[in-house]
Amino acid sequence: MGLGLGLTHYVPLIAYLGFWIMSIRSLTGRPLWGLYYALPFLPYRTMRDHLLGYPLGGNVLTILVISVIIGAFLQGKRLPKSKLYGIWLVFGVYLYMSMWFGTALGNAPAPLWLTDLNFVTWKDYMLIPFTFVAAGLVVEDRKAVRTVILITAISLLFIDRSCILESMSRSWTNFDENKRDGGPLGYGSNQTAAFLAQFAMFFWGAAQFLKRRKIKILCYVLAGITVFATMYTFSRGAYLAILVSVFVLGVIKDRKLLLIGAVFLVMWEAVVPTAVYQRVTMTQNSNGRLEDSANERIKLWQAAQESILSDPMFGTGFATYQYTNHVGNLKDTHNWYVKVMVETGIIGLIMVLFMLQQMLAVSYRLFKRAEDPLFRGLGLGLFLAIWACIIANCFGDRWTYLEITGPLWVLVGTAICASHMPEFNSATELPASESMTVTNPYLVYR
Repeated sequence: MGLGLGLTHYVPLIAYLGFWIMSIRSLTGRPLWGLYYALPFLPYRTMRDHLLGYPLGGNVLTILVISVIIGAFLQGKRLPKSKLYGIWLVFGVYLYMSMWFGTALGNAPAPLWLTDLNFVTWKDYMLIPFTFVAAGLVVEDRKAVRTVILITAISLLFIDRSCILESMSRSWTNFDENKRDGGPLGYGSNQTAAFLAQFAMFFWGAAQFLKRRKIKILCYVLAGITVFATMYTFSRGAYLAILVSVFVLGVIKDRKLLLIGAVFLVMWEAVVPTAVYQRVTMTQNSNGRLEDSANERIKLWQAAQESILSDPMFGTGFATYQYTNHVGNLKDTHNWYVKVMVETGIIGLIMVLFMLQQMLAVSYRLFKRAEDPLFRGLGLGLFLAIWACIIANCFGDRWTYLEITGPLWVLVGTAICASHMPEFNSATELPASESMTVTNPYLVYR
């Protein structure tokens, strides 16, 4: 409310100026500040949309991320060792060459400039690895790791608040597709649900290693609120993503969750709200036929199968799917892996699967091998979030959206940095005189 001073109108301008100030500070010695400033804006697309009326308002986030990278290099910083940087480089180049392949086949125009939709799609997609690189360059110590997690938590809380307030403003005695809201990510309830599922599981996993009771409870509360917000997005893909991730958590860390999960699967119909039950079981209409959403998926996959068989190795070219007509004028195959196969072929899918494997390996290694509780929580939470991401993408493209995977890749970059810090191999030692001081921030994670 602008603190009662009538400043609300100027909030977008203040945020816009903040981008330029932080870009300058990033270039002149404080690139970490730039990353901190960019983090809340990565998922919150509707907040960034308020900047579109200002010069370069639609590009200030890109400018800031690039400034962080340049500023880090000017300071002599280097990326920590990881195969993921090389994979992204090869994959990014391959996608650009794939667009030209699609042009040669007559499936899309030449990807030359911002007037070409396929080039814009590629450019926006490449901002995701840029955020990954930015985090890898500037997160250098334990304090930075903790701050990245804290900012992510605060950002998630604001998104939860927006989703819940919007959902609770409607009556949900029965499910109604027309009542579903696009959410703060600005792309639709399914995309918002994928984001929420990922980060509900991240903080659920991270909370496993918190020792201070109050902080542990707060972390679980945040995860619980996020699961609640996910429930009212009515996304069946997000529901399954959470269930699979909870199963993974039960297998690798907390076995009692397997029993709780089994009981839930037996009793879920009596536990969830009526609207959620209707949404989950809504696969057929009253005539016994597939409902529209399920029917569209079947038709899309049948058409995708024909396309894959015609160009199995290289596909039709990256970002070409949006140029052709499909069922319901949809621009998505309702399965990201199918879309990867259609556009980039077997080669593209192999790169994607290798990337996902490396993401899981980085997070699992940090969870199992780190001795610092903060790093172990980061590793476990990230491992669960990646599993949620993998499952959610079986129901549509949730991968190429900066809003959904950008924050996830910042955490991946942070995890890689953490695995190269001294605390990775030894828990942080504190002087005896400080170890009993409750105000010591390190005790938050012990």
